[in-house]
Amino acid sequence: MTSHSEKARVSLPEPLDVIAVGAHPDDVEVAVGGTLAKLAKQGYRVGIVDLTDGEPTPKSPGPEHRLQEAKKAAEILGVQVRLTLPLPNRRLFDSFEARVMLAKVFRQYRPKIVLGIADKTPLASPDHWQAMQITDAAVFYSRLTKWDGEFDGLPVHTINQLLWYKLGFGTDEPIRAAGTMIVDISDTLDLKIESVKAYESQFPANKERIFQLIESQARLLGLSAGLAAGEMLIAPKPVVVKDLIHSFAAPELPRTNLDPSSQVIVQ
Repeated sequence: MTSHSEKARVSLPEPLDVIAVGAHPDDVEVAVGGTLAKLAKQGYRVGIVDLTDGEPTPKSPGPEHRLQEAKKAAEILGVQVRLTLPLPNRRLFDSFEARVMLAKVFRQYRPKIVLGIADKTPLASPDHWQAMQITDAAVFYSRLTKWDGEFDGLPVHTINQLLWYKLGFGTDEPIRAAGTMIVDISDTLDLKIESVKAYESQFPANKERIFQLIESQARLLGLSAGLAAGEMLIAPKPVVVKDLIHSFAAPELPRTNLDPSSQVIVQ
């Protein structure tokens, strides 16, 4: 059992406002890269957690190469922290150990919001469905008290909101959930696509259709909401509006941007 004094000695990094979780490097960029770039431009601290290194894959030279691609993609988006957990690609399963490992990250970086994969992706990697279950459980584990021995003395942290993102474009069924929203990525769509192109081992020139698909999906979602481009996020509970006018009519308040020369931390 960890004492209160031992808890106080735990050294914690600077907190993040948002953490997006993917099964593999490139999952997050494909689904919500525009949203993360927008948050970073607004001055928020953003992190990405890849549950696996995504290796092996057919055209990648190896894990180190994929890690460098992930680092480059994070820099393009303006993400401050990117972590790769040592869970196995192609053999990712929702387990107690995986849940605790991710919950420790949440307790360390204390995000207000977590973004995770929404549901299965038929005909694509089954890791995505496992990642959703791991992420949902880790959000819950992060706030549980009287369990200090499992979390290395890391303090309890309650995450304000879990939001899901769809990863399957053409194969996934519509999500039936309480709160669906479209994020305006009109000014960050180019950054989203550029971040996906950073994964040259996964999306070589002969896969140009992938970039067309990503852009078309963003355009479709945006046009459905009267925007140039958008990304969908899904809340498990209805989204509460406290100020109707501010939410739907007021302009966004400007925020101070972070120093663009700062380097992304990759572990």
